[in-house]
Amino acid sequence: MGSIIIGIAGGTGSGKSTFTNRIKEEFGDRVSVIYYDNYYKAHDDMSFEERKLINYDHPDSFETDLLVEHLHKLKEGIPVQCPVYDYSVHNRTDRTIEIKPAEVIIIEGILVLYDKRLSDMMDIKIFVDADADERILRRVIRDVKERGRDVEGIARQYLTTVKPMHYAFVEPTKYTADLVINSAYNNVAFDVIRVKIETLLRHVH
Repeated sequence: MGSIIIGIAGGTGSGKSTFTNRIKEEFGDRVSVIYYDNYYKAHDDMSFEERKLINYDHPDSFETDLLVEHLHKLKEGIPVQCPVYDYSVHNRTDRTIEIKPAEVIIIEGILVLYDKRLSDMMDIKIFVDADADERILRRVIRDVKERGRDVEGIARQYLTTVKPMHYAFVEPTKYTADLVINSAYNNVAFDVIRVKIETLLRHVH
């Protein structure tokens, strides 16, 4: 058995990154994290205005083939060059980040449980659930502060793509998860996952 692969899914602003960071802090260098958002397809052939109109919450917006290939390499002990996505320009950059093989590999993103090729590789599947009002508020704060967006644009994107795609593609994957948690700060859920990871790690060695 190679690396332990954990998928952490959930709607936008649900707390996926917070829960991912808690696991990373607990296990340190034994964990490598891959963000599915970095695998958005490149659209160098389109203008900025055209790229703004892409539905980024649909499974087809991701280059999942590349992520699957990278996961196989990591499980074989081979480092990979992960693409880097720039939200401010709605496009992939020409930079990459080296992801090193690790005992635990976390894949985090809204749709990581959607593609069967990905979910079949996972040893643990987690869905972070959160109230829709909380999620949109967190998204607004994040997109304004970190991604240079304006509130009107965020609202338009949320109503036209984020919300309908959540109910069409993200929410249904909750029922394929091994564990659904109501908060990234749920300490009981965190302890359950910590013990499960420790158990799996013992079997690896």
